[in-house]
Amino acid sequence: MSGRGHDKLLFTATLMLVGLGVVMVYSASAIRAQERFGDPTFFLKKQVLWALIGVTGMVWLMGRDYRGLRPYILPLLLLALGMLVLVLVPGIGVKVNGARRWLRLLGLSFQPAELAKLALVGYLARLLASKEDRVQEFTAGVVPPLLVSGVFFLLIALQPNYGTAVMILLSAVTMIFAAGARLTHLVAVGSATVPVLALLFWSVPHVRGRIVALLHPAQASPKILYQTLQSQVALGQGGGLGRGLGDGMQKLFYLPEPHTDFIFAIIGEELGFAGAALVVAFFGLVLWRGVRIALGAPDRFGALLALGITFVIVGQAAINFGVVVGLVPTTGLPLPLVSFGGSSLVVTLLGLGILLSISQAAGMGSRLALPPRPLPVGGWAS
Repeated sequence: MSGRGHDKLLFTATLMLVGLGVVMVYSASAIRAQERFGDPTFFLKKQVLWALIGVTGMVWLMGRDYRGLRPYILPLLLLALGMLVLVLVPGIGVKVNGARRWLRLLGLSFQPAELAKLALVGYLARLLASKEDRVQEFTAGVVPPLLVSGVFFLLIALQPNYGTAVMILLSAVTMIFAAGARLTHLVAVGSATVPVLALLFWSVPHVRGRIVALLHPAQASPKILYQTLQSQVALGQGGGLGRGLGDGMQKLFYLPEPHTDFIFAIIGEELGFAGAALVVAFFGLVLWRGVRIALGAPDRFGALLALGITFVIVGQAAINFGVVVGLVPTTGLPLPLVSFGGSSLVVTLLGLGILLSISQAAGMGSRLALPPRPLPVGGWAS
């Protein structure tokens, strides 16, 4: 494989986030794990195992040429699609807290929506790269990728998993625009679909309640406000430098599931504003390097693939931050690389392995930035 090595800054930021996640998962879950399973390291051992599997997969992928993935993209997409269908079948999909999002095999649970995000990004990158200038045509360039993305959106929304479903659509629109689609076409599609989606979400009672809680807290029920209020209490108690690692109080049965969706609140409480800012800075580093990799990719496929992977990871992190501080309705999206969860951690690390492979092809191993060069993606230059 040509190039001068992988992007060391991105690789370092990834390992730092994974390491921090392992530490914080243990801190946030030890007492709950002791009460529920009689083992304070129950969640820690699982997270370490998934981290080792994910990092191994990342290292393996970063040493391969990303262009060799092309033949496997469609089978992976069909596999993800089949799993999304299976998870909706009673008796096959595992239902937890009213949502049917998991498949269980050999005692292990897997969330197909996580695989679907990566598979769809790969498929859209290949599809849009093959269209070249035809992406500016509405029927040939915009409609096909949106239809495929719409199918995945619907299947994930039926679980229900609205946060991931929205991420699917946002990622698709971002990639289509970056590939060179006309903004007027995307605005026209958005004008027709956004009101419909808004009405559908508003018709779901718990989603409507979360939106009301965000816009008019005084009119929301205490039950809906509870998670956000406890999260804000945790952040407030953390102050500048935090209460100290392991000394947080909100994880003691105040904040529900503090080791998953709201782990950033525990980071803010125990490590303070400094620790929380460091986490945000690491994701900022992932964003910076990901965009630079996309700009330096040797072909349109690599550019779009790098952009899609970067957007999915950093976009999800941004939404998670917004939820924790109370700027976004509760979505159920974990913090990538940090929150407890094997499916999210492994698939995210695999995506970063592909991103690092693209960085090696772009020759980004020994420099902070790339010299000026023609952009490989039409939509960015127009």
